[in-house]
Amino acid sequence: MASLSVPPVLTSPRHDAIALHRAFKGFGCDSTTVINILAHRDAVQRGLIMQEYRAIYHQDLYHRLSTELSGNHKKAMLLWVLDPVGRDATILNQSLNGDITDLREPPRRLCSRTPSQLQIIKQAYRARFGCYLEQDVRAHLRRAHQKLLLWPTWASRGTRADPRRWTRTAAARNHRDDLLPSTAPARIRLGTHNSERAFIRVQLPQEQLWEPHLEKAVKSETSGTFELGLLTILRCAESPARYFAKALHKAMKGLGTSDTTLIRVVVTRAEVDMQYIKAEYHKKYKRSLADAIHSIHEKSGKYRTFLLLTLVGRDR
Repeated sequence: MASLSVPPVLTSPRHDAIALHRAFKGFGCDSTTVINILAHRDAVQRGLIMQEYRAIYHQDLYHRLSTELSGNHKKAMLLWVLDPVGRDATILNQSLNGDITDLREPPRRLCSRTPSQLQIIKQAYRARFGCYLEQDVRAHLRRAHQKLLLWPTWASRGTRADPRRWTRTAAARNHRDDLLPSTAPARIRLGTHNSERAFIRVQLPQEQLWEPHLEKAVKSETSGTFELGLLTILRCAESPARYFAKALHKAMKGLGTSDTTLIRVVVTRAEVDMQYIKAEYHKKYKRSLADAIHSIHEKSGKYRTFLLLTLVGRDR
């Protein structure tokens, strides 16, 4: 269930586009107006606003926001105005080809999506950045890790050359389907150089998509981005909301805060299942997600307003 709050009566996309343009004029940007409009519009409405803005002012709203905003507020808002598929493609490109390569993000992004979603992301990646997602994955990750991340995209083609299929299971109902590859059975030979291949090829019974002993085996026999990818598959199969609640908590632990992770999770889940994530967060950590974000960003101004008060929302 989404946490996004949309007014019962909306102004027209044209009116919103004009109001945004006025907010950009003069000395400095009226960030409050920008937040009040864009943070309370769903993906379809934001897309229509961007179309109207280009039609009226012959400018791209995305790039105008890039010049008007700054810091974490800018990072969060630029991801927010994109459609969900374009957002995933952008995050993947940033993590693989940005100034700082983040090899932990592709497993989080790819292993928490279904094969059909990945096919659409691949198309958006190609259209937006002029290169193939598979090429960038292969350029940065080891071969076994490449197979783990790319098998879903191959499997969804349904070709005879690759019989691996992603199976719907009892544990993967309620929009959690198609999260583990189903192949010929393979025994995991722990402690051998073949363990990575075995982990990728392992087939679970349909009624046992996630089991604690398998997660323990993954932790003991794998490491790095390969381990992260496998754990993402298992934990998203168990409970996507719990997985992302833990990711948010980890991002806010310790002396520093991973604002990049915080932004990416909140922005990408606000229209999907943020209410469930908030419930899981409160259940596990005995405090609300809103309070947790508020406590670490007391002086972050517009960034906090956008991320906390609008996308996450206060607990009622």
